[in-house]
Amino acid sequence: MTSASASWQHADFLQESDFTAEQLSYLITLAGQLKVERAAGIEQQRLVGRNVVLILEKTSTRTRISFEVACRDQGAGITVLDPASSQIGHKESAADSARVLASAFDAIAYRGARQSVVEELAEYSTVPVYNALTDKWHPTQMLADFMTMGEHAGDERISYAYVGDARSNMGNSILMMGAIMGSDVRIVAPQVLWPSQEIRDAAALRAAESGATITITDDPSVGLPGARFVHTDVWVSMGEPADVWATRIEQLTPYRVDAQFLKLTGRPDVRFMHCLPAYHDTKTKIGQLVAEKFGLTDGVEVTHEVFESPASIVFEQAENRMHTIKALMVATIS
Repeated sequence: MTSASASWQHADFLQESDFTAEQLSYLITLAGQLKVERAAGIEQQRLVGRNVVLILEKTSTRTRISFEVACRDQGAGITVLDPASSQIGHKESAADSARVLASAFDAIAYRGARQSVVEELAEYSTVPVYNALTDKWHPTQMLADFMTMGEHAGDERISYAYVGDARSNMGNSILMMGAIMGSDVRIVAPQVLWPSQEIRDAAALRAAESGATITITDDPSVGLPGARFVHTDVWVSMGEPADVWATRIEQLTPYRVDAQFLKLTGRPDVRFMHCLPAYHDTKTKIGQLVAEKFGLTDGVEVTHEVFESPASIVFEQAENRMHTIKALMVATIS
């Protein structure tokens, strides 16, 4: 057993900055191994007899199916508590819930609004707690994103630009993860939507250790050239008021990912990434509303052309959520 693998036993996974590049790389490598085993039909069940609870304070497609399929593949049981079936924060504190859940389950996953809730769960739980998304961090997404970029970059140093609303869990996490992993990180967003100074300073410290380079700019012509991957996310996050749309569209239209935007990278092998869901057409209620009100009929943060182009690897990225979440559970509770 390596020191990296041993360090994951019974560990919480609350934010990227709690770990080293070696520890995070171990999970990504393990996910690759599990992915190969599954494809070949030779996957060994390492979680037989284990039980996991997934608390969905915020609803999800990819997070839920990733945990459910990963558990079933590995022989574990899973219970999903959605907003209608959990009392956390309503009739029962996170601290009390943690102790109840830890008595019945081998791990607790939480997807919700506040980072303080997942931290309180971890403080009072005797079993590992996983952050499956909060308002501040999205660490399980980062495992999938870096696995996906590694599959395409090979031995090349990972270089990417995150564009759009960077004052978000995705902006924070993709900046911090790249700083830890020694990547070439570009945050391309209007200054009002940059990550906080606290997070930028923390990322700079990790970059000094890893050799990562960080560029934070409001100018796409500065941040895009040379980037192998371009990431974006929706411009208005779950839980934000609908009246934010007008402001965000005014702020972020210059950062909309269309074919010309991708060409700023200067790389014919550039790949587009998105954590999903994406508003790339009018086949969703929000897509329809934005198209009708603001005229963005061919996509909001990304055009339909780019989303469906050969450059788009968003569904590989989505699949890798399952493999990396499986690796996290195998590493911590097998």
